[in-house]
Amino acid sequence: MTTQAPHPKSLANGASALVLGGGPDDEREVSLNSSRAIADALEAAGIPVIYQVIDTPTAAQLKAMGGDVVVPVLHGPFGEGGQLQDLLEQDGRPYVGCGPLAARLAMDKIATKLAAARIGIRTAPAGIFGGRDDHNPHSPIELPVVLKPIHEGSSVGVHLCHTRSAWAEAIPQVRADIAHHPARVYMIEKLIPGSELTVGVLDPAGPEPQVLPPIRIEPAVEFYDYQAKYTRDDTRYTVDPPLPPGGKEEIQRSSLALARELGIRHLCRVDFLLDHDGRPWMLEVNTMPGFTSHSLLPMAARAIGLDMPRLCATLIGWAARDRRAD
Repeated sequence: MTTQAPHPKSLANGASALVLGGGPDDEREVSLNSSRAIADALEAAGIPVIYQVIDTPTAAQLKAMGGDVVVPVLHGPFGEGGQLQDLLEQDGRPYVGCGPLAARLAMDKIATKLAAARIGIRTAPAGIFGGRDDHNPHSPIELPVVLKPIHEGSSVGVHLCHTRSAWAEAIPQVRADIAHHPARVYMIEKLIPGSELTVGVLDPAGPEPQVLPPIRIEPAVEFYDYQAKYTRDDTRYTVDPPLPPGGKEEIQRSSLALARELGIRHLCRVDFLLDHDGRPWMLEVNTMPGFTSHSLLPMAARAIGLDMPRLCATLIGWAARDRRAD
């Protein structure tokens, strides 16, 4: 496990990248910003780019878009939860990111927590929210808890419940959201007070995985919500912050182990909460992290000398390498 910048693996002369952005999910706007940033970075690296904004394309539509390697920069259940990956497997071209099975496992927060527990990584108690239970005035997990969708990212639909009154206020909002999004399932998770940390992992399934330095996230508001992640400028980020002895090594080791357990390739970001006793608790895994101006994986990559053009070109190279190896 190294934290040195990888050597970029360039495409053959004349090869092009098809960068996809958009999608049908709540994180569409973030996807558009991330995909545009990646397209610009690839062009800066000298790689020809075909940029396409999509919704839910068919296999034939995807094939007609051209390009030699596909970079699917979509956030949310369709784009990073397996459905788009099914189309990409059918398409046959190399593509950046994990395959359909790993995408589905990592998008499912409960499945991710089970995988973490299976290999001894600390994660908070959690369970499925019984949305059809009309007699649930009490949380089945001792307060404080978090109510959140199992298959969403970017803090979509998250409710912090410190008190019984907060729990009671959240329940009808969650039920209304489920009624509006029938496929959406919620979970209840014990809220661990502390600070949030995130660790980027590059090429976890490859011969020389890169575990990036952790970043401490300190939002100006109580909760690191959508606005704090993407629009506010008062969230503080500390790259490679001071941690308790052994803490950095533990979360880096855990991040790589979990990525491998889930079968993730090329890139991911693993989020943790560091409690007041200095113990890390795994929260979730993101297999297509943001690449916006506020995004954390590119920020950590820059700290080891890996700028956006080189990072994006390297991802393209790994995708081409893995398709050749199939």
